Amino acid sequence: MPEVPALVDTRIYLPALVMVLLTIAVSFRMYAMRVAQMKRDRIHPQAVATSTQSAARLTDCRAADNFKNLFEIPILFYLAIVVAATSGQVTTLTLGLAWLFVALRIVHSFIQCTYNKVMHRFYTYITGCFALWILWAVLGYGLLLR
Repeated sequence: MPEVPALVDTRIYLPALVMVLLTIAVSFRMYAMRVAQMKRDRIHPQAVATSTQSAARLTDCRAADNFKNLFEIPILFYLAIVVAATSGQVTTLTLGLAWLFVALRIVHSFIQCTYNKVMHRFYTYITGCFALWILWAVLGYGLLLR
């Protein structure tokens, strides 16, 4: 089994940090939107205690939907970051793909949390997925060569 490098190139963790900051920002946006609607429509917190109740009462779920999205495909991104770091595969290519994925997720979140045009969101999402899949292909190839 190959030895893990003694010094990890920590530049690979910066895209992950930005993803974490994006997730925090979207959570604040979700909180602000939900509290504003609950105050405006006089919705008691207990009236939205379950996801079914929330779906029936809270009409603007853009930020909440985006927050959930940030725990779906990005999970594979976070794992790719760890694999790149621990297998010594932090290169210009892997860094570039990681940053491309993050940039596209930022654009995706902006679209979904604001004007929410589905096709704009879709093209951004699928392009980000391609970047992630290519990142995994590069990492997989690197792991197979070891």
